[in-house]
Parts: sequence; structure tokens; C-alpha cells
Amino acid sequence: MENQGMRFCQSCGMPLGPDVPSATEADGAPNPDFCGHCYQNGRYTWDCSMAEMIDFCAPLMAQSNPGMTEEQARVRMQRFFPQLKRWRG
Repeated sequence: MENQGMRFCQSCGMPLGPDVPSATEADGAPNPDFCGHCYQNGRYTWDCSMAEMIDFCAPLMAQSNPGMTEEQARVRMQRFFPQLKRWRG
């Protein structure tokens, strides 16, 4: 998923930039679709539901976006996450 040239982790929705740890496959090759927090060594780092991921990420998104409430972050994620590779279908 890209938004105006920006790539997002296909699990947690975090913008993927140079300061974000890289995801890896089992053979050590980089995986450009995920952040290193969500995907390492060819596996997801956390076996969770989409709702659990949103519960974890909503406070972090609210903290990093002044003026955004946790509930606003949660609503955005509930709309955005079903489009991400991990949560589709």
C-alpha cells in the first residue's frame, strides 16, 4: 500500500522509512512489505488478530500525532488495516 509515494508496513500500518527496522525473510533477505517490528526471519513476530494489532497501535499513533485522540487513531486504523496484506480476506 502506498500513499503519495509513502510505503506502509503491511501489518501495523507504520510508515516505512530509513529509521524503521527492516523486515527479513528466513534466508536473511529483506522483505520490503513489512517493518522489522512485525516481521523477522520469514515470520510475523506477533501472532495476533487485526483487532489486537489496532489496540496496540492506536495509542502509539495518537502519541505521535499531536491533536489526535486514541479513538480517532482507532477509527482510522479500522478503515486502513483491512487494506493491508496481512489482514486482507
